[in-house]
Amino acid sequence: MNRAQREAAVRQIMERTVPRLPPELHTDAVRRGTRVLRRRVLARRLLWLLLGTAAVAFAVWAAVAEPWVEPPSETTPPLTGW
Repeated sequence: MNRAQREAAVRQIMERTVPRLPPELHTDAVRRGTRVLRRRVLARRLLWLLLGTAAVAFAVWAAVAEPWVEPPSETTPPLTGW
């Protein structure tokens, strides 16, 4: 096959009509896409809710337990009678 024949074959392939898609394919794709989008939005909202709940729980625990305060020493006896 020489160059002219190859170019003619390529032109013939490119000039063919584009195959038509079935009409229900578009509606199925839109329906699935909206379903996937709704699931992603729901998952994102649930994760934000979980993160917020964890942050509030940590803040309440930190306010009650006060982990930054050093616990009192229990190894030394009290100094009485000086």
